[in-house]
Amino acid sequence: MTQIHNPPSLSPIRQTLGLLAWLALSFLIAFVGAVASINAPTFYGQLVQPDWAPPARLFGPVWTTLFIMMGFAAWLVWRRGGFGAQRGPLLLFLAQLAFNGLWSWLFFAWALGGWALVDIAILWLLIAATIAAFWRTSPLAGLLLVPYIAWVSFAGVLNYTLWQLNPQILGG
Repeated sequence: MTQIHNPPSLSPIRQTLGLLAWLALSFLIAFVGAVASINAPTFYGQLVQPDWAPPARLFGPVWTTLFIMMGFAAWLVWRRGGFGAQRGPLLLFLAQLAFNGLWSWLFFAWALGGWALVDIAILWLLIAATIAAFWRTSPLAGLLLVPYIAWVSFAGVLNYTLWQLNPQILGG
């Protein structure tokens, strides 16, 4: 008979430190993106935009909420045995974080709309894989990433549209 192995429990202090670490990592990537986006409101405002494009002031609160949800989701998975037991799902999480941080540099800092679109496509695939991997460990963790993939889906359509409407600024 096969026994189910339950990972050892983490102390409340270690769980709290773990949560803070995953949130800090998520916000580190947010900071990396923010550095690239320092002139984003001005840059975004000068682009020809579709009628359905959200105002620049919406992006900060949305991304802040998503980064909190992402850090919490990673923590839920991590606390099921740590990085060693959850290496695959957490490596996917780290990979999608890297592509998330890169997008702001491609789009805002370097004005490379096409490359930003490639990045967002890879990011979308990594988020989908992370959701699936997280769901197997913690359905709540997977569910917490659903608004993220929805927003990135919208951002991908917006990225494409802005790139097409602004070839002189975002490359042809």
